[in-house]
Order: sequence, then structure tokens, then C-alpha cells
Amino acid sequence: MNRKHFLSSLLAAGSSLPSFGRVSALHGQPQRGDQKTEPGASAQIPPYLRNGDTIGITCPAGWITEAEIQPAIQQLERWGWAVRVGDTVGKKDFTFGGTDIERAADLQQMLDDPSLGAILCARGGYGAVRIVDRLDFSHFASQPKWIIGFSDITVLHAHLNRNLRIASVHSKMCNSFPDDWSRGEPDQITTLLSIRQLLAGERIDYAVTPDPNNRTGIAEGELIGGNLKTLETLAGTASDISTDRKILFVEDTGEYLYSIDRMFWNLERTGKLRGLKGLIVGGFKLKPDDAGEEFGRTLYDIVLERVRAYDYPVCFGFPVGHQKNNFALKCGALHKLQVSREGVVFEDLSLI
Repeated sequence: MNRKHFLSSLLAAGSSLPSFGRVSALHGQPQRGDQKTEPGASAQIPPYLRNGDTIGITCPAGWITEAEIQPAIQQLERWGWAVRVGDTVGKKDFTFGGTDIERAADLQQMLDDPSLGAILCARGGYGAVRIVDRLDFSHFASQPKWIIGFSDITVLHAHLNRNLRIASVHSKMCNSFPDDWSRGEPDQITTLLSIRQLLAGERIDYAVTPDPNNRTGIAEGELIGGNLKTLETLAGTASDISTDRKILFVEDTGEYLYSIDRMFWNLERTGKLRGLKGLIVGGFKLKPDDAGEEFGRTLYDIVLERVRAYDYPVCFGFPVGHQKNNFALKCGALHKLQVSREGVVFEDLSLI
């Protein structure tokens, strides 16, 4: 049956289509997540910010106070941008930045607001998956803007990439800005500055320390990824990522080695390691094994065992993750990864 006629018949029958994937089709937004990514393909790049543009701050996941986001607001304004604080900042529903309804409404208003050039998530935590299917991205799709954040915000990056093919920014959030910019640590300041560089359409120099466990090679592909545990929980959902012919980056924190092993098995069994062009392993803050329950494998062992059958480059220790050395990355854009014994070069090809 013709897909358009099939949807029309559902509407005529009064069927309810609650998930974003179905809603997007009703609004004329094609479902492109299951399509193969053509060589050289890239997601749509939202307009870069200019002096005077406005960034909205919202809490789609965990809660944060207005006082805690002031350092971020002050620095964004120093960079030449205006800031609009959303209704969820300062709200608290246990661990969340307001109820599911409040968080979805605040983010929806910003998605629909044509005066905003970007949406900065105030912090991660947990909660984005509880609201993503409530959101209508039809206005956003016709006038994209940058969505910024990491950790739990991986939900939004993955959802945008699968369903709308729109680029987004994996980076630090409001709770990472120092109270006194002049006293910030070098890695902290450099990586926060990378947010400004990315949003302004400037080139970022990624300082990657060579690792003897790296696997050499050269890859070009669309960049996709984020928090590994979050990616695992999205498998099989309307927000699941397609990694075919892409460069995948992953990071995580507070997990046991056996859990990391299980997550990499999930990547392999769902086919996400098979068609990769390259793999980037970022920061992993691990829980020590419990006494008597030692896993007996390192992070290197886990990763290299799972990718043994493939020949793409693998980079360990990339500066991304739950750490001060956490560079901004343009999810959905075409990148080049060169891994050699001398070092690693990572380049955003969408700027060339």
C-alpha cells in the first residue's frame, strides 16, 4: 500500500499516533533514520550564530537553580549573544527540572521560537527520554537551530539524527562554566571556548594525546554518538541511531567494566559496529571492581575484542566525556579521522 494512502486511512479511522516518528510523518517530515547514509552525506547544518543572536536555556532533564547558571549566562553574553532563560530553570520535581509536562512545554516553546538561534540544555542527569515523544519537531524542522548538551542530552542528539537529519552540538552545559572565568583550568576554558567556536562556524583544533592502543587508519564519515549507556537504552526505539558508514564516538561515567563490556556487546549485536568508518573512544570514568568480582579485562581489551573483525581506525582517549577536557563536537556533520602512530587528527569537513 502507498505510505501516504496508508497514513490517510489511519487518520480516517481515527487512529492515534502518539510517537514522534508517526507525528513527524503526519507533518510531512520524512522518516530518514533507516535510510543508508550515502558516502559524503551530512545532516543539515543549522545557521551559525552571529553577534546579537539569542540562546535559550532550558532543563529537559535534571534540575538546576537560576544562581547556578549565572556564570554561563555571563560568559555567553561576553561572547556577544543574548540569553533567554526558560521556565524550567529553578523548577524542581525531585531529580527533574520540573514535571514531564513542564519540561516538554518549555523545550517545545524554544523549538518553535524563530527568534532563538540555539537551545542550551542547562545540565544532564536523567529525563530527556521521558519527554522526547511528547515533542513536535515540525516547526523546528522547517527552521532548525542548534541543540546543545551531552550526557542525557544524547537522547536529543540521537533523535534529531535519526528522524530529522539535523546537526546538533555535543558539548558541555551550563553547570560546567566556572564561577570565575579567569581562574578556570586550561582544559576547562579551552573546551568551553570550543562551544563558541562551533556555534560561530569556526574551526576547532582538537588536541588528542596519542595512545599506544590506537588502531591506525584514515576515515571520513558523518559523526554520531554520545553517552554509551544512553545509546544502549535507545536501541530499538524511534530514537535509535544508524551508524552505517559513520564515525561513532562514545563516552561514559560511573559504570563497571562488565557493564561497559555489555554495552559494547549491544553495539555489536545491534549491528552498530559492523558498518562503521571509524570509532572514537572518549573519557570513561570507571567504577572499581567489587572485591571478588574482578572482571579481568581492561577498557582496551573490551573495545579491541569487539572490533577485531573490522579494519577501521580506533582512537582511544579522545577529549570528550564527563571530564573537564570535553570538546564540542558537531553531531551529524562530515568529519575526517586520521589515526597514526605519531598522533590523531580530527577535522570537521563541513567547514571546508
